[in-house]
Amino acid sequence: MQTPYVLEMEQITKEFPGVKALDNVQLKVKKGTVHALMGENGAGKSTLMKILIGIYTPDRGSIRFDGEELRLSSVKQALDKGISMIHQELSPIPYMTVAENIFLGREPSYGFTGWVKAKQLEDDTKRLFDRLQIEIDPGARMADLSIANTQMVEIAKAISFQSKLIIMDEPTSAITDKEVNHLFSIIHQLKKEGVSIIYITHKMDELARITDELTVLRDGKYVGTRPSAQTTKEQLIEMMVGRELNQVFVKKQAHIGKVVLSVNNLTKKGVFENVSFSVRSGEIVGFAGLMGSGRTEVMESVFGIKPPDSGEIVVQGKKQVIRSPRDAIRSGMGLLTEDRKRTGLFLPLSVEDNMITVNIDQYTRGGFLDRKQLQADCEKQSQQLAIKTPSLQQTMRFLSGGNQQKALIARWMLGDPGILILDEPTRGIDVGAKAEIYNLIFRLAEQGKGIVVISSELPEILGLSDRVIVMHNGRIAGELDREGATQEKIMQLATGVLDANEIKTG
Repeated sequence: MQTPYVLEMEQITKEFPGVKALDNVQLKVKKGTVHALMGENGAGKSTLMKILIGIYTPDRGSIRFDGEELRLSSVKQALDKGISMIHQELSPIPYMTVAENIFLGREPSYGFTGWVKAKQLEDDTKRLFDRLQIEIDPGARMADLSIANTQMVEIAKAISFQSKLIIMDEPTSAITDKEVNHLFSIIHQLKKEGVSIIYITHKMDELARITDELTVLRDGKYVGTRPSAQTTKEQLIEMMVGRELNQVFVKKQAHIGKVVLSVNNLTKKGVFENVSFSVRSGEIVGFAGLMGSGRTEVMESVFGIKPPDSGEIVVQGKKQVIRSPRDAIRSGMGLLTEDRKRTGLFLPLSVEDNMITVNIDQYTRGGFLDRKQLQADCEKQSQQLAIKTPSLQQTMRFLSGGNQQKALIARWMLGDPGILILDEPTRGIDVGAKAEIYNLIFRLAEQGKGIVVISSELPEILGLSDRVIVMHNGRIAGELDREGATQEKIMQLATGVLDANEIKTG
């Protein structure tokens, strides 16, 4: 009898040293549908997909794909069978062109000579982009693309394999609303062509818009499969975390004190201009704006990653000349970067090594490392932040995204900075870990730290912030207090529909 499923994974079990990542997990995907795979970070989603794509081999269990029993031992085998994947962590080859990245290892060539047919390579890419209505130059270097365009190239690359099943891991985490709508139109087109999609996301509002069914994993175990349209947000959260999560933002009013950071007329030509703002102790200041508005670039200048051309930075009442991150750290600042994998983590090193990189000097006595004190402080931070790891000697790459993020926050907590800049602190993190990080941010504010939060998620900005500063085209478009801030007002400022004067008078 013909099965309606393109994919049937049953009793999948996978163990790593000290961790049972998957325990008798199942996943069944119907042909020509979009199937959401949901769960908190560490639930086993990535491990299951790595088994499906041939990176890992299961210890037990079976996989049937398109009616055939599968035993995969490499990504190439999976691609040959018709399974491709768009990974959450983008890994382009930066100094090759867009076309070369898409058809890497599959370039059209002149027979035995191996010389690449450059024009055909570019033409093939153009045809693919025309089909997907993607407007990116095939000859552009990947290093010159925005994160959003890099994501679109990765999507096009996965589709170029003519796969029967495409795994999309957080495909909308780095793209704008306009590009999200574009991606969804591509997905609808693929469904019409009979392609099946496994869709991994933490954005629950996307489920009803794009998915047909959803499967939830929790702690490496199968919880259940349901029609997306018949599953409420509350039901889904309870399936994911095993409990109701009634209040995500439990904000306590911290005592807001003196100004700890003052930025005056900061300018970097062609990027942002005349940016001025302040942050007080105990205050959470949210920075909102569309991608490309200059939010991250301003904070990178404040922190000395890309020093400004002009302007003034005052920390704790003293004017500072900050030309490097080291200068910023010495002045009492910490920065959680937007992309933890590219600019925050040292994935091959241990959790402990990642935590101490900024503050190792404070544990050095007479040229020797006080490892006992260091380990005690790291263990204390790990317990306070509830970092889930078998030990602090575990390699960082094996932690879930949420636990990696908490380890980066612990890194800064070891140095006890007075000012913390958090850029997209919950990107790619599940709802349970988000609630933990929100509570941590509130605790830090209660301790008197001045906090800046940059986020693309408006509910996050509204839930965390005492004040919201909105940027548009490299300038501050307006400022809203907690009581007066709404999603509508933020978007009106972010898109230039309203300016600061209209908000004040309106």
